Amino acid sequence: MLLNEINSNVVSPFRPLSEKKVQKSAFSAQQSFAKVLKQSIEQVNQSQLEADRLTEKLVKGENVELHQVMIAAQKATISLQTAVEIRNKVVEAYQEMMRMQV
Repeated sequence: MLLNEINSNVVSPFRPLSEKKVQKSAFSAQQSFAKVLKQSIEQVNQSQLEADRLTEKLVKGENVELHQVMIAAQKATISLQTAVEIRNKVVEAYQEMMRMQV
């Protein structure tokens, strides 16, 4: 077997990718990140809405347990705080990348 035949069958990790493949890969990564981000924000919003709904029921005097209202409110608070902290870390990482010298 000739060396040229071997080299033609081996995929080099150092071979540059075509621009189309890079763009397609970046686009799919952006889409999946956007999807995950949207779902996370929707979950935080749903927990906030649930806490508001239970609080309104309690204020109106409807049949709802106080501990359920408090648990829902605490879950909503924790999920919002977590989302804010994640956002802060992402912004911080982005700013750090922008300061890097190329």
